[in-house]
Amino acid sequence: MNEDWKAKNNFIIGIISDTHGLLRPEAIEAMQGSDMIIHAGDIGKELVLDKLRSVAPVVAVRGNTDSECWAYKLRKTEILELHKTIIYVTHDINSMDLDPSASHIHVVISGHTHRPSIGRHNSVLYINPGSAGPRRFTLPVSSALLNIRRTSLDAKIITLKK
Repeated sequence: MNEDWKAKNNFIIGIISDTHGLLRPEAIEAMQGSDMIIHAGDIGKELVLDKLRSVAPVVAVRGNTDSECWAYKLRKTEILELHKTIIYVTHDINSMDLDPSASHIHVVISGHTHRPSIGRHNSVLYINPGSAGPRRFTLPVSSALLNIRRTSLDAKIITLKK
């Protein structure tokens, strides 16, 4: 990250997961205006990350189905610090080996379940953007946005396709 980011205290983070090789035009449109995009795994094709990078810088983690050679360049978890907000990214929240609250993490981003959700527990904001890839059963096709204003965190789910 360049020095300009260190001075910035307002961020819009686009959050996407479980694309499984399908990056819908609606997903790209939902990410427009983001300062950064986080992909929480099960990317499917490296081209998905390349297309997202045309919108904003991308941080991505490897999901359980990301088994091609290119995916092994990605870590299974990432920790980001934006201004004073610490974000932990993993594909499967059940594989976490730390207590986010005790570790002073403010936001946990995960995917895997294909179920979009936003919730708080012990002062930690949990975001699962759902699946932006192929529709699974009756679950919505979705992504999320996280707005960080100084120490204020506001997240919302974006339904991409009804």
